[in-house]
Amino acid sequence: MLHPKCRYDNPVWILGSVRFITWICDVNHSCLLVSSLIIPTNSNLPTTSNMRSKQLGNTGVQIPELGIGTWQYRGGVEPLQAGIELGASFIDTAELYGSEPVVGQAIRGIRDRVFLASKVSPRHFRRHDVIKAAECSLKQLNTDYLDLYQLHWPNYTVPIGETMSAMERLVEMGKVRFIGVSNFTAAELRRAQSVLSKTRIVSNQVRYSLIDRTPEEGLLQYCNAHQISLLAFSPLATAFERMRSSDPDDVLGQVAAAVGETRAQVALSWCVSHPAVVAIFKADKVEHVKENCAASGCELSAEHLQLLETRILHSSRSRPERFLRRLARRASQYAGRNLGNATAMDHDHNKNQGK
Repeated sequence: MLHPKCRYDNPVWILGSVRFITWICDVNHSCLLVSSLIIPTNSNLPTTSNMRSKQLGNTGVQIPELGIGTWQYRGGVEPLQAGIELGASFIDTAELYGSEPVVGQAIRGIRDRVFLASKVSPRHFRRHDVIKAAECSLKQLNTDYLDLYQLHWPNYTVPIGETMSAMERLVEMGKVRFIGVSNFTAAELRRAQSVLSKTRIVSNQVRYSLIDRTPEEGLLQYCNAHQISLLAFSPLATAFERMRSSDPDDVLGQVAAAVGETRAQVALSWCVSHPAVVAIFKADKVEHVKENCAASGCELSAEHLQLLETRILHSSRSRPERFLRRLARRASQYAGRNLGNATAMDHDHNKNQGK
């Protein structure tokens, strides 16, 4: 089992059948493993492809530059397993998605080859609920730890210190390796980090693509400066047709022809050309997974990057718009809305209450 207290800049190990093990931990939770037999974890995930990797935050752990998302996922186990074989062994899910069981089926028997991420719903940000939600996700995924556990989006009705304290406790318990957030602004990210005492936030998952460049309004720069990975969801937009409609001159097609790739591959390559960015795509079909995974390693010239960034129509939310959206979310949450729907944890609780 993964030891819960290894610092990010040290090697992480999983125990096999050992004759003797000694853990020596200092007050900063750095650990030294002394053993007559040690087996490496998925710190550097093996792949059977040319998938490139990037460091996760400041952890020293390498993850694929392309991962697979499972929001509104309907593809079954085959596309996920195909992605893992092609090197996209970073799989992202959430308790709100309802896709944790199929992910658990897909990684059965190959857990050590997968970097597994999930998210806790804002409705479960109280300390006790965070712990319970994580345990429910572990059960749904049929695993005893998560590589990355993320806050799905801010909940302004719960003190962030209470939530982050629970996240740190999960790390101490060995149920979570790394802590991340999702849909946080730079200011919210800074505040969340400030209340952590033993760990660091390693990632922020936000919408980012050629046609939605809002993270470039300060968040991407903040993540770069503080060694926080930006995990880009919807890198091909919510539907690729939307990206095509924002490209009236077919710049994607021009660049694709020049580099011998497809339009989707070019869009993904642009996204991960930013050093701090890892792209999380969704694909329900094996052929789409294969196409997307082949984008890794595609080299775009400075001229190609400039064409894509200047000739494709895109939007970025202004600072006042971002402020008003946060204000509206705060008001709706205090009114009991915008906290996420019921999850498997809630259903289990209601079932137990009815006994």
